[in-house]
Order: sequence, then structure tokens, then C-alpha cells
Amino acid sequence: MTVNNYESVIILTPVLSEKMLQDAVEAYKKLITENGGELIHEENWGLTKLAYPIQKKTTGFYQIFEFKADPEFVDKLELAFRRDEQVLRYLTIKLDKHALVYNERRRNGEFNKKKEKSTEKEEATS
Repeated sequence: MTVNNYESVIILTPVLSEKMLQDAVEAYKKLITENGGELIHEENWGLTKLAYPIQKKTTGFYQIFEFKADPEFVDKLELAFRRDEQVLRYLTIKLDKHALVYNERRRNGEFNKKKEKSTEKEEATS
């Protein structure tokens, strides 16, 4: 059985309460781990404006899951996304070696250059 690295992005409807949002996210985390998957990283981007309206909604809660799983599991996960009325859109991609390196660097904060430069300027003026 081969195990691949995947990343799933889901957009949840903006009408959810904080509790309903957390319950939905926990349900998908549980689905991944109960089916032999390993959750590597999870990120919540919060309420974000959409590029175009989806189901007459202009905002949505973005949630990203990076995980390792069997290829057959992706069909099961996407079926759960399709059946859930709270999910406006979803996208699951298989990560190649370059994407794995990029995600690792992003998690370690290597791409937060704006914050570092502003800190350096503040130190220089002090």
C-alpha cells in the first residue's frame, strides 16, 4: 500500500458559528486519522473574501489540511466534502517533492520577509 502526501483546501460557508466551524474541522481531522491517514499540518485562514460569489456568499472560512494517506482515501474524503452542505468548495492535490519542501519552509516561517524587514528597520532607528 502506497502512501502519498496530499493537501486539501476547503471553503466553509460563512454563516457557521465558531462552534459549528470547529466541529466541522474536527470531523474532517477525525476522518483523516481514522482511515489510516496522518495529519501533518492544519491551517485556518479564517473568514476571507471570495474572488467571486459562491451560492450567493461573498466570504468563506478557509481551512487547509496537509496529510499523508492512501490514494483510495482521497475519494472517500472528497465524497464527504461533496455531501456536506457546509462546504462551498474543496480542492485536494497530491504534493510532489518540491511542494513538500515549500510547505516545510512555509511552516518554518521562511517567507515572512516583510515582518523581518520591518523589525530590522525598527532596530536600526533605535
